[in-house]
Amino acid sequence: MESATSAQLEPVRELAGDKATRIVEAMRTSVATRGIAGSTFDQVARAAGVSRGLLHYYFGTKERLLVEVVRRECDVRIEQLELQIASATSAEDVVAALVESFDEFLREPPAEVAIFYELMTLAQRTEDIASELAELGRRTRSHLAQALRRADEAGMLELGADPDVVATFLFALADGVAVRRLSEPELDIGPTSELVVAAGRAVLT
Repeated sequence: MESATSAQLEPVRELAGDKATRIVEAMRTSVATRGIAGSTFDQVARAAGVSRGLLHYYFGTKERLLVEVVRRECDVRIEQLELQIASATSAEDVVAALVESFDEFLREPPAEVAIFYELMTLAQRTEDIASELAELGRRTRSHLAQALRRADEAGMLELGADPDVVATFLFALADGVAVRRLSEPELDIGPTSELVVAAGRAVLT
C-alpha cells in the first residue's frame, strides 16, 4: 500500500548499481513533472525498466523511495561541497565553493527543487517522513558544520558564530531564496542572491 498517512517506513534494502540509479532518477523525474500524488510505482517501474515488485521489495512504499531520492541528492551535494572546502587554501576559496553550490541549487529547474518541499508538506501529516527528513537535515547540516570547523581551525576562516549555527544560517538563506523562486518564477532573483552571498560572507570572514 502506498498511503502517505498510514504506511510505516521499513528500512531500505541495499540496491546498488545501475538499477538503483535508474529507479531513483525515474522517481525524481516523475515527481518533477507529475508531483507526488501523480507519481506511482507503476509509472516509475516502467520508466526505470524494472518490475513493480522490485520497487516494493527494495523500498516498500512510495514515501520511502521519495526519501531516498532526497537523501541521495543531499549526499552528492554535501560530498562535493566538502571536497571543495577541503581543497581550499583561503577564505575566498571557501566562500567561492559555497557560492558555487548555492548557484547550482538555484539553476536547477523549479520543479526539481520542489521535490524536497513537497516532501516537507507530506511530513506535516506523516510522522515517519518527518522523522526521516529531520535526520537528513541534521546529518547534512553536521557535515557542512564539520567542514567549516576544519577550515576555521586551519585559519582560513574567522567564523562569526558556532559552526553548526553558521551552517544552519547558510541553509536557511538558500531555502528562503528557493521558496521565493518557486512562488514567483518570473522574479529576477539575481539582486537577492547577491545580498544572500554578502550575508553568508559576513558570517564566514
